[in-house]
This record gives sequence, structure tokens and C-alpha cells, in this order.
Amino acid sequence: MKRRTMLSILAVVILVAVPLSACSQAAVVEEAQPEVQEEMEEPEVEEPVGVEEPAVEEDAADEAQDAETEVEETGEAVELVDGFGREVTLEVPVSRIVSIAPSNVEVLFAIGAGDLVVGREDMTDFPEEALEIESIGSTWGELNTEAIVALEPDLVLGAGLTSPEQISQLEALDIPVFILGNPTDFEGMYDNLRMAGTISGHEEDAEALIETLKERVAAVDEAVADAEPVSVYYEVDGTDPNAPWTAGAGTFQDFVITRSGGENIAAEIEYYNTLSSEEIVTANPDVIVFAAGSWVTTTVESISERPGWESMDSVASGQVYGIDTNWFDRPGPRLVNAYEAMAEYLHPEMFE
Repeated sequence: MKRRTMLSILAVVILVAVPLSACSQAAVVEEAQPEVQEEMEEPEVEEPVGVEEPAVEEDAADEAQDAETEVEETGEAVELVDGFGREVTLEVPVSRIVSIAPSNVEVLFAIGAGDLVVGREDMTDFPEEALEIESIGSTWGELNTEAIVALEPDLVLGAGLTSPEQISQLEALDIPVFILGNPTDFEGMYDNLRMAGTISGHEEDAEALIETLKERVAAVDEAVADAEPVSVYYEVDGTDPNAPWTAGAGTFQDFVITRSGGENIAAEIEYYNTLSSEEIVTANPDVIVFAAGSWVTTTVESISERPGWESMDSVASGQVYGIDTNWFDRPGPRLVNAYEAMAEYLHPEMFE
């Protein structure tokens, strides 16, 4: 009996002890869990393997992006024919241009590509922002190639007055040279704008400008369509009043005079040449137009004071006018300004 009682007591003790033991183990596990969690969280913060792998992927992506950007900056190699008929291979669009002609800077700014011009020559003064561009000096004679090279251009843009010697100078330094020629009509000027757009990547801007210019030209064409022709003498340079320079056939001045409803008294002359004072007085033009500018000494008064010129109808009637020489001399968008002014001087009654 005592033995049975002892066995019963022992069974009860065992039954009570087991749950208590389990509870103690659970408590130990729960108390240890925060330490285990902290130990597990530390690798998650560092994640050495996980961080390195995305870094490799980002590097690869950056390299691919850089390669793509490099292709975009390098552009596409195209073969273009310049104003001298030279075949020139260029990577377009270019990003750094040195202009050795004022007209080219005007063209580039007009089509929104002025920010590509990193160098200009001394005479460049339009638009006003162009004066902030670094000058490479005068382009008469030998070029300052050291100044040009220092600007690291990927293109030197020349014009009709750029000499073959200057082109050779630059090409010997592996600097591409492209010439925008001197147009003799509006279509030639439009072609220059388009070419500048292709070179600079501003094709749409160039076309938009061309459309605007065409509208202005058309308005003048309409105004002078029924005008009676008048004889015109245009003076390019009157430094020597006894033999002033004028513009004959094949010049933009002659084209504008004719289109404006005028008859150029120097039409028989080819390109630019001189006429004697006597020849001009004998021709007795209805209108005299001269190239005017800050450095030009010719004025309305000086023309009227030339010996024998007071007898001409144009001088007697006060039909003597000056046109900004840069409008004619720089083959850019302001050629249309010259056309508008010439037409109004020849036929003021058509613009009242």
C-alpha cells in the first residue's frame, strides 16, 4: 500500500515537472531571441554580397550610358560639299566651332546654334552676344593657328573670303574646315542656312527661319510687282571719289537692285570693279545708294559735294541713301533687310 502510494506521488511529481521544464526552456528561447535577431539583422544591414552585385550592374549600366552618350556626341560621319566645291567629311552635329567670318556667326546665332561658337575673328560684332566669344584675332593674312588650336574646335567655319592658304594652314593641323559660300541670290542664302543647320544639328530651326525670311521676301515682291523701273548706282567703296568701287553682274547687290525694280548702271561690269566719276555722272542714275557704316567715310553730304555730281537727278532730288554695309557684305539673314531697304528707297510710293 505504501509502495503504491509512493508510486502515485512520484507520478504526480513527474507530471508537474515536465510542463515546468518546458516552460523554462521556452522562456530561455524567448530571452535568447532578441540576441539572435540582432545577430541576424547585422548581416542584413551590411549585406556585402547583395551590395556588390547591384554595384556591378550599375557600373555596367553607366558604361553603356557613357558609350551611348559618346556616340551621340561623336555624331554621324557625313560627306558634305562646301561653298568652294570641296568634299568635306564631318562628324555632325559638331559641338565646338571657330568662325573666321562674321557672317557665319550671324547665321549660327540666327538658327539657335550660337552656343556652339567658341571662337570668332575680330570684326565679328553681331549679334551683340557674339562679342562675349573669345577672339582669335584678325583673319587678314596668316591665321593665329595657336589661338585656334587652344580652343579645341572640331570645325573651323570659313566664308567666301577665306583663302586657300588659310585652309591649308588649318588642315595641316588636322582641323576640319568648311566654307559657307557667298550667295548671289536668296536661294543661295537659304542653302547656307540649311547647311549650317545640318552641321550644327539645328535643321528644324534653320527651316523655320527660312520660312520666315521667305514670307518677308514675298511681301516685298508683291509691293514692287507693278513698280516702274528706276536706274540705280550702288557704291561699295568711295574712298577714292574719282574711281569709286561698285557692284556689277554676279553680285548680291545687283540681284537685289534688279529684284527691287531697279536697273543697275554697272550691270555691264563683272562682279566688283570701279567706275570713273565721269561715267557715273553721264549715266545720271535716278537713285544713288551707298554702303554705310561706322568705318565708312561716305555720307549723303560728301556725295553731293563731289565735283559735277550736283547735276545728277538723284542728287538734285535728294534720292541718295545709305544702306548698312553689313547687310550686304555679310551673307546671312540680314540680306533680306537689305532687300527691304533697297525696295523702299527705289519705290517709296509702293510702301506708303
